[in-house]
Amino acid sequence: MSGSSYVAVDWGTSSFRLWQMNAGGQVLGERRSDQGMTVAAKTGFASVLQSHLDALGGPADLPVVICGMAGARQGWVEAGYLDTPAHLSDILSAAVVVSGQPRDIRILPGIAQRDAAAPDVMRGEETQLLGALGLDAAREALVCMPGTHSKWVRVRGGMVEGFATFMTGELFSAVVRDTILSHAVAEADEAVDADAFGAAVAEAFAAPALSANLLFRVRARQLLFAGSAQAARETISGTLIGVELAAGLAEREHATPVTLIASGRLQRLYQIALERLSIPFNVMDAEEAVRRGLASAATAIWKN
Repeated sequence: MSGSSYVAVDWGTSSFRLWQMNAGGQVLGERRSDQGMTVAAKTGFASVLQSHLDALGGPADLPVVICGMAGARQGWVEAGYLDTPAHLSDILSAAVVVSGQPRDIRILPGIAQRDAAAPDVMRGEETQLLGALGLDAAREALVCMPGTHSKWVRVRGGMVEGFATFMTGELFSAVVRDTILSHAVAEADEAVDADAFGAAVAEAFAAPALSANLLFRVRARQLLFAGSAQAARETISGTLIGVELAAGLAEREHATPVTLIASGRLQRLYQIALERLSIPFNVMDAEEAVRRGLASAATAIWKN
């Protein structure tokens, strides 16, 4: 590597994040844009990457390690899936080379759960796991990664044993936009109503089978008791997250803390939810986790 520096890229469906880093993991420069896979598939992955590298002014032979949707079937180069159970170290050895490029570019694979009863896939989150737990993780971990499609992952001795995806964020967007509850949340802002949210989490966690009824109660409560749009919004969010937690925590070993990999508003919401349910947890920032994971990959691939 040029001066032991490299470029780490988290290439999502709608977002692009790039960091130039040194061998010690220090960020030397960064770039962000909305040129995710959807945009790059039309304009060209190579040209998008090069435009950001040019803006940083790094050496022409600076190597690049990428995780995320650039490795999807509809991405730049398909970097398939490792099957569970998969050791986190396997992610590094399965990186795919992007051929025909003037620099060394590797894309990390995702992880698949090829279980006919519970099929599932992740792409990008495996790198966050690597960054949060490390290659030598000996302990058992239950990891929660909130998002549009939240992931709950069981890891033991560095081995991803299984995981489940929950469409919580996407369902929330659909419910507040395309159902009768859109009227209930009109003009609500982004502020967190911790009381309304926490109460909804606890109620849905205790009776997840009632989730559809709990959601309709949001509308009925507002009509009959004049609840605020803010409380309605947080109750919808808390109900959906409470249902997710009921499933995600079902296989938790007693006293095992949840490792929460999140940032921003979602981090705060899930912390409130776990505290309300008296579940112990530790937190790592999602962006720090993916950077650490990409740094581990770069170190292993180029042996610096």
